[in-house]
Amino acid sequence: MGEKEIKGGEFLLSKADPQDVFTPEDFDEIHLMVRNTTREFCKDKVQPRIDEIEEKAEGVTVGLLREAGELGLLGNDIPEEYGGDEGDKISSSVITENMSHGSGSFALAFGAQVGIGSLPIVFFGSDEQKKKYLPELATGEKICAYALTEPEAGSDALNCQTRAELSEDGKYYILNGTKQYITNAGWADVIIVYAKVDREHMTTFIVERDFEGVSVGPEEKKMGIHGSSTCSVILEDAKVPVENVLHEVGKGHQVAFNILNIGRYKLAPAVVGGAKRSIEQAVDYALQRVQFKQPVAYFGMIKEKFADMSIKTYAMESMAYRTAGLMEEKLEDVPKEQIASAIREYAIEYSICKVYCTEGYDYVCDEAVQIYGGYGYDQEYPAERNYRDSRINRIFEGTNEVNRMLIPGTLLPKAMKGELPFMEAVTNLKSTIDQAKEKEVPSDPVERNEYIVENMKTLFLMAAGNAAQVFQQDLQNEQEILKRLADMASEVFAAESSLLRARKIKDDKGDEAAKFPMMMTDVLIYEMIPKMATWCREVLVPTLGAEKAMKMESGIQALSRCELLNTFAIKREIADETYKAKRYLLED
Repeated sequence: MGEKEIKGGEFLLSKADPQDVFTPEDFDEIHLMVRNTTREFCKDKVQPRIDEIEEKAEGVTVGLLREAGELGLLGNDIPEEYGGDEGDKISSSVITENMSHGSGSFALAFGAQVGIGSLPIVFFGSDEQKKKYLPELATGEKICAYALTEPEAGSDALNCQTRAELSEDGKYYILNGTKQYITNAGWADVIIVYAKVDREHMTTFIVERDFEGVSVGPEEKKMGIHGSSTCSVILEDAKVPVENVLHEVGKGHQVAFNILNIGRYKLAPAVVGGAKRSIEQAVDYALQRVQFKQPVAYFGMIKEKFADMSIKTYAMESMAYRTAGLMEEKLEDVPKEQIASAIREYAIEYSICKVYCTEGYDYVCDEAVQIYGGYGYDQEYPAERNYRDSRINRIFEGTNEVNRMLIPGTLLPKAMKGELPFMEAVTNLKSTIDQAKEKEVPSDPVERNEYIVENMKTLFLMAAGNAAQVFQQDLQNEQEILKRLADMASEVFAAESSLLRARKIKDDKGDEAAKFPMMMTDVLIYEMIPKMATWCREVLVPTLGAEKAMKMESGIQALSRCELLNTFAIKREIADETYKAKRYLLED
């Protein structure tokens, strides 16, 4: 990684150096040790008990969480002085990914414990609160949950109706309200709860299950993730000691939104692990299932599916660990008073990772069901459960619709404050497009991909710049436009992350090691550029009107030029390599 500090959203406006980007090929001995420990735990302890977990058999998930705690897998993000291992953010991502490698609903319980459940105390707790709660959360002796969602406050978190009033003696806050769809609620001893003090000041509280007035509703009957606990948390004159206010009265939104930001990011490595496992399972099945006198794996359309699943997973993995590297550099040794702003710096990248990766995982799971055919619909086969379980990820941590709003909604204010040279880039747009019209598409594959990625950024600027200038503050009401801008930004991040990783592998390990990363990047970028051109047109027509938008068509065509590519042949080779590996082809 380089020494230059990288701003959130900067990838849209400038070139990145491959050596400034963290990739899975950069794992050190500790990362590999953590990965292997997590994989062995899943294989030896969790996977043999998947059916019990799915049925929520008494004590199984909680017992496994405590076993994970004994191995140090619950304490990576907790400082050593409070009983944790104080690992880096890369290790945290590695654990999250590999805990999701075939562990079903257990991964969700684990994720709530080490993520949104304990991190509010890690980042915002007082020394006394950390000493009291973190050691037992690190071992799994205590289970935690995060209670923000309410019947009338889902993605609209600030519409919180739970209220808190200071008791007459000043020793307690009295909480009343109901929290809904709370993961781990049925098992939790410690619950992070949000309420409005005096019906106005959003505040975070550490609530213990045994506090007077705290109860938990019955388990929800869900489409998927059957093995996780999902209940309501009911607060009826619940007495919470004043020392259990987390952070400050009236600043609960800082805790909520920043922890959600990290939760959004953590979904990315989690679904990467799930996607890798789905590919591995589907390959095993496809190589054995014979139809028309040959394994189904060798039919052209099935090869195309495996190639597309692998390419999507490669992009997801590349952007997830690129973001992990950014987080590690930003959050390392940051003073407590700067925690909120440090987490918030990469809010754009967190939301992009959340949207792109959860939808990518859904795609992989859907194609896996198709590869299994009728057996994919059968509960005796893993594709069925993976398909059901994957769907919730697009709703968790703010729906993907909300996160799409946040991507441009975070970028444009940063630009207006001068934190990013967005307006300067928009001002120079005509010159940039004129240069693109005159330039030939490079023949060298790496240079060609760099050229296309830069043009993708210009297409985004063309769409976003015009929309910002025309609609100004009213742009927040143009949700269809914001969605297209979010998708364009996401595709740029995916393309560039994939390309930078492939280039870094090539630079560090040579052409042979980079062969399939480069091939997957070639196809990814080739198939993205026409989508970018279409989305740019879709934004410009309602922004400028059809007549003015048509005048920009020559620029769009110049920016979306590329050499023709035989993607069928490339995908067949990617599929064949996947069959040879019998798993995701970049997996060790």
